[in-house]
Amino acid sequence: MAFRKDFLWGGATAANQCEGGYNEGGRGLANVDVVPIGKDRFPIISGQMKMFDFDDKHFYPAKEAIDMYHRYKEDIALFGEMGFKTYRLSIAWTRIFPNGDEAEPNEEGLKFYEDLFKECHKYGIEPLVTITHFDCPMHLIKKYGAWRSRELVGFYENLCKVIFNRYKGLVKYWLTFNEINMILHAPFMGAGLYFEEDDNKEQVKYQAAHHELVASAIATKIAHEVDPENKVGCMLAAGSNYPYTPKPEDVWAGKQNDRENYFFIDVQSRGEYPAYALKEMERNGIEIKMEEGDKELLKAHTVDFISFSYYSSRVATVDPELLEQTQGNIFASVKNPYLEASEWGWQIDPLGLRITMNDLYDRYQKPLFIVENGLGAVDTPDENGYVEDDYRIEYLAAHLQAMKDAVELDGVDLWGYTTWGCIDLVSAGTGEMKKRYGFIYVDRDNEGNGTLKRTKKKSFDWYKKVIASNGEDLSN
Repeated sequence: MAFRKDFLWGGATAANQCEGGYNEGGRGLANVDVVPIGKDRFPIISGQMKMFDFDDKHFYPAKEAIDMYHRYKEDIALFGEMGFKTYRLSIAWTRIFPNGDEAEPNEEGLKFYEDLFKECHKYGIEPLVTITHFDCPMHLIKKYGAWRSRELVGFYENLCKVIFNRYKGLVKYWLTFNEINMILHAPFMGAGLYFEEDDNKEQVKYQAAHHELVASAIATKIAHEVDPENKVGCMLAAGSNYPYTPKPEDVWAGKQNDRENYFFIDVQSRGEYPAYALKEMERNGIEIKMEEGDKELLKAHTVDFISFSYYSSRVATVDPELLEQTQGNIFASVKNPYLEASEWGWQIDPLGLRITMNDLYDRYQKPLFIVENGLGAVDTPDENGYVEDDYRIEYLAAHLQAMKDAVELDGVDLWGYTTWGCIDLVSAGTGEMKKRYGFIYVDRDNEGNGTLKRTKKKSFDWYKKVIASNGEDLSN
């Protein structure tokens, strides 16, 4: 059998893409709430266009999302029926600290997640909790400039102390920051960063990243002190870069692109800034302001495991003629002529998952956890809401086979696998509902119309069988 007996099968969501209830239970406003669907979405998530509150010209899908805030019991029951061993979810920072800088937490928010975690345990589901899945309280953005300010490290530390103590015994798997490398590609969505005209953007991004890396080390330290059973992971948006040709310059371009993403994990897993990153910063005039004790903190409190999202591989070249961009999950990449693409232009590459797993395991020698993988597709339900999503089953089965090969044939240590958007939710990249990933269809469209009724898709029973067989039976 390829997978360990206690392999953690499940699915993943993020609070801002599924909860809704943005102004209920004492919750404050966050960056992820004020990002609309439509043409302005990318300029806003990339920090180029200012959107610090709602206006009447845009539709904001995160306000209601799929209303899991009120329906989580129904949804977790469905996850239980599929046989989930784990459920990856995130905590909305503004449910716990509505402004982010309060001395005392919001009890109603704490109780909400406590009840949700207990509901998971009722079905034998182990919560895997992302502390910050792109959330940053708007108050911290307006008052402190978000993660560009060192003060956010202290506010994040307060959040961690509260949740690690409150949920001791209920949660033992934690991720510090979702796709931490997203700060370079979508800085407002990833870390609440908005740029003024005279900002040195690269300086701001890397200084903010340093603050997040220090905060991650502090979180790891507190987690282990509060409960030695706690396991803390980092999380990156992964996908190895292939050179477009055997031309050495293309090979080098691929290596440089990989390093840009590995940089964060090198610090979180190895405990220090890698030489290549220090040299790159020096060349670009980026000076990281460190406080006394930062280096020791990073070195002493590295993560227990490496978690990552994988949707597609990427292709690198130096040839300007070939730089025809794919949409590739906010990451620019040349089109790979050997691969098919999804309806959103993402390259479908199951073998790329095995390659990525080997790259990460060879580099870090720490257990891996695949916490996002899936196919965003337009689903067409029949009159009963049923979706025959063989294309999703085919995609997932091929990726699971590659994952098995990495474990069985290559010896990669893998703790678990959670598909992205196990229930349909709002897309982070585009804000769409029609870009669906789930095993469960949610009746809601891009404009927010629909009954929110949940209906099992064909893939629901398929994944149930996969979990029951511990990944041995991938047949449709």
